[in-house]
Amino acid sequence: MTADATPALVEDKQQAASGPRVRKSSAYPRYLAGKLAGAAVSLLAVLVTSFFLFRLIPGDPVKTMTGGRQVSAEQLAAYRAEFGLDLPLWRQFTDYCGKALTGDFGTSYQFRAPVIDKITEALPNTLLLTGTAFVLYTALGIFLGTRSAWRHGRLGDRLNTGLALTLYSIPSFWLGLLLIIVLSVGIGPLPGMFPTGGMESGGEQGFAHVLDVAHHLVLPVVTLVAVEYGQTLLVTRSALLDEMGSDYLTTARAKGLRDDLVRRRHAVPNALLPTVTLIFINLGRTVAGVILVETVFSWPGLGGLFYQALSVPDLPLVQGLFFVFAAAVILMNTLADLVYPLLDPRVAR
Repeated sequence: MTADATPALVEDKQQAASGPRVRKSSAYPRYLAGKLAGAAVSLLAVLVTSFFLFRLIPGDPVKTMTGGRQVSAEQLAAYRAEFGLDLPLWRQFTDYCGKALTGDFGTSYQFRAPVIDKITEALPNTLLLTGTAFVLYTALGIFLGTRSAWRHGRLGDRLNTGLALTLYSIPSFWLGLLLIIVLSVGIGPLPGMFPTGGMESGGEQGFAHVLDVAHHLVLPVVTLVAVEYGQTLLVTRSALLDEMGSDYLTTARAKGLRDDLVRRRHAVPNALLPTVTLIFINLGRTVAGVILVETVFSWPGLGGLFYQALSVPDLPLVQGLFFVFAAAVILMNTLADLVYPLLDPRVAR
């Protein structure tokens, strides 16, 4: 090979080496654009669905608002005109979509207030309840899931898995009612120790108010943690079991690393991808709250508000809440998709 050919060969090698780097750097933007476009399409689909779905609910919201009083046809017509119910369906749909895209979900029939105001008023209460439960059942599920997988087949693993499956299969409203009977009302020699519902007793201020809210928070949080932690435990356990026989773990042990370090530094981080998906889905659900649990414990959050709106039916409030619930889940799923390539770069290829 001549000396003149050597620079050309080096240049070809450099171009060949730089090619994959360009393609790799451009892979994530394309991946990002695809996921964001999919999220936008999903939000538009939710917007359309939320309008038509709840119009299948039987009942006349205008007659419900009158509370069964004798109302003339002229008054009913005036109510329908006030809320735009006298317009053709296509006109109601276009008005709803146009306003919703600007954050205006209309005016609640029963509260006579903007829907967005009712949502922002109840949102902190829901985040307090479901956010507290989310942190507890996620931490508990990951901890017990890793322990069960690392000692799979032993008595502790069988007990953890059996209890998780049992609690996960129990309806949350039934468990909530059971806790109210046993720990709120009291049964036999066991006195009631917790409030039956609500968020506060009223009249408390300062630190006493914080303790009062925490006292009311115990039973609904226990209900959510008991029902939800099993899913995280089972997903974490299954993912970690798939990693248990990997060669890199055998190599780590052969290097003399303690079993604890092999689990924490090598096995668990590589098994977290399915758990991350579940965490983000559950994080989206913290905004939606848990309708049945909030209803059972009379918690003044978005779930209880949704139940009240369905009973009328309060169409603007139901539509707005449904869109917020679905949007939270879609956005958290999209965020999970965007985090995946950071955990495993092969995802974006």
